[in-house]
Amino acid sequence: MTTSADLGTVTWRKSSRSTVQECVEIAALPARVAVRDSKSPDGAVLLFSRRAFRQFLQDLRVRDEDTLA
Repeated sequence: MTTSADLGTVTWRKSSRSTVQECVEIAALPARVAVRDSKSPDGAVLLFSRRAFRQFLQDLRVRDEDTLA
């Protein structure tokens, strides 16, 4: 398991779509993207390849469009 402490001094950015109850932060790494819950900054971190993260974002956009239709 990877934690924020394992990632050293990376810069975390909060999602512009985060709310008080649902907060997500990401950090760009050389070959990956790290994702964590901002309410638990010392907790678990998900690591995505850059390609997988782009696909994840694309899938979310498609889901949002489907929800609005």
